[in-house]
Formats: sequence, C-alpha cells, structure tokens
Amino acid sequence: MKRSYIQLFLLTLIIICGSCNDEWEEEQFKNLISFKAPLENEGVSNIYVRFKDDVSTTFQQPMVVSGSKANEKDLTVNVAVDPDTLNVLNFERYQNRDDFYYTAMKSEYFSIPSTVAFKAGESVALMPINFTLKGIDMAEKWVLPLTIEADPSNSYTANPRKYYRKAILRVNPFNDYSGTYSGTALKVNMAGYENETPTVKSQIKSYVVDEHTIFFYAGNIDEERQDRRNYKIYASFNATGGVTFSADNPAIKFKVNRDASYTVDEMMDAVRPYLMHRYITINNIDYEYSDYTMVSNYEIRNKVKGSLILERRLNTQIPDEDQAIEW
Repeated sequence: MKRSYIQLFLLTLIIICGSCNDEWEEEQFKNLISFKAPLENEGVSNIYVRFKDDVSTTFQQPMVVSGSKANEKDLTVNVAVDPDTLNVLNFERYQNRDDFYYTAMKSEYFSIPSTVAFKAGESVALMPINFTLKGIDMAEKWVLPLTIEADPSNSYTANPRKYYRKAILRVNPFNDYSGTYSGTALKVNMAGYENETPTVKSQIKSYVVDEHTIFFYAGNIDEERQDRRNYKIYASFNATGGVTFSADNPAIKFKVNRDASYTVDEMMDAVRPYLMHRYITINNIDYEYSDYTMVSNYEIRNKVKGSLILERRLNTQIPDEDQAIEW
C-alpha cells in the first residue's frame, strides 16, 4: 500500500516538473510605453530649464518600456501635446478659481519631436524638448502637457494608466539668482507702524525675467493673490555686486530708499564632500509700495526692509546643471 502511494507521488512530481520551464527567461509583463514624469504635490511634474536669452535649451524627458526583459525590437513612438488633460486637471484641482489654473505653454516657447525612437535591447529613450524662453512671463503657471499616442500598426502599446501615458510638465526656468529665498529676515510693515510687529514670510519665491534679472511679488503677496501680476518687483544683478530694484506698474507707487547689494558664498558639505552649498544673499533691501486692490478705494502703504538668502545645493559629480542642483 505504501509502495502505491510512493509511486503515485513520484508520478505527480514528474508531471509537475515536466510542465515547468525557465519562466524567468520569458516576458512576465506586457511591454508598455510610459513617460517617466512622477507627479508631485501640485499635481504636476516640475522640470527645471536653464534660461538663456537668445539660445534654446534642451531638456531630455525620459521615456521607458516596462517589462521584465529588455525591449527586443526597434520602436518608433508617437508623442503629442495634450491640452485636454490639462483642462481636466485645472478644473479638478481648482474648480472655479481660474486664477490658479495652469497655463498651457505657447508653441513659440518650445518644440518637440513627433516621434521618439527606442533601439532594440534598450528600455529607455530620451525625448528632446527644446525651450526658447526669452520674453516669457512667469506670472503665469506654465505647463507642457504631453501624451503618448496610440500606434495604428500596433507595434507598441501605450501604458493605459493616465499618469504614465501622460506627462504634465511644469516648466521652471532658472538663472543664477532665481529660486526660493528664505524670507525670515525680510520685514513688512504698514507705513506709520514701523515699530509694530512686522509681517514675515518664511519663503519668498522668485521667478526668471532674463539671465541677470528675477522678480518676486511685493511684500507679503504671493501666487495666491488673484491680482499678483500687478505687484511684480524686479531685481537686476550686476557684475559688481549691486542689485537694482524696479517695478513696471506705476499704480503701486514703488519707491527705493536704499541701494541694495548681493554676495555669493560657497562651501563644501561637511558630510557629503561632493556637495557644494552656494548662498546668495541680497542685502540692504529697503523699498515701499502701495497695495491698492486689497481694500476697495483705499491704498495701504507698506515698507519692506531686510535681506533675503537663497541656498543652492550642487552635486559636483553631475555634469548636467539642471540635474546637479538639488531642487
């Protein structure tokens, strides 16, 4: 009796083993084409592009072929701009607050190829996006929405999941002086109340105008103000260490009380020796402006004094500047 059980067990084992194969040598998943553009808190993927006045800058957007094996054939993948996805994103996130909406980037500021090629044996390809950003107004929240189009010949399959087939790129141009400054040393007081407790913001974001100029919003105004574009304060940096402040809206009655200057300091990280810390400090900020839209038919005169500090962390082992900066 025991012998019969043993024979039955051995027969079952032979059948199981005979049906096995080297499954790890075969493809376990479908080869799907996707963008590598993970979403961040704002529902977009931030990219950073070096601003150049008269020269285009190329950003390489990664695309991937998923699967457990390398791609085995040459592929030509169709890509295109996709404004419909952006329209859905804007409404889902901001409803009727259209002043918060992302703006589709104008075609004059970028160019993309219509196809991206994957070589056999490779599962990653780079899509070159050329940006020409001279004259761009960063008061708008510029976004470049992209999609992978279906292939009529069925030579490839686009990933069916929305945020793999789509890439919603928020374009952030940068120069040597742009970024998010620490604002804890910049004080904002109403005129006549200079001895009262000032308003202080922990962070003040700046935006590119050209290679040597940035703008930020006056006082404690930021992107959440519907009329923010009325309160742009420009800061132009010169080679001798001076900073010139100006405004293009006469209604805010902008006035500079003192010449500002800036310094640049660099030091290597004590723990990570390849990491450089670059600090840009704007000193002697002293200007006034009128907030004429906060209260109907009444101007609030504000005085702004102090300094701003920008820290950039640069990985000296990475040659590409936009990748070297730890954003």
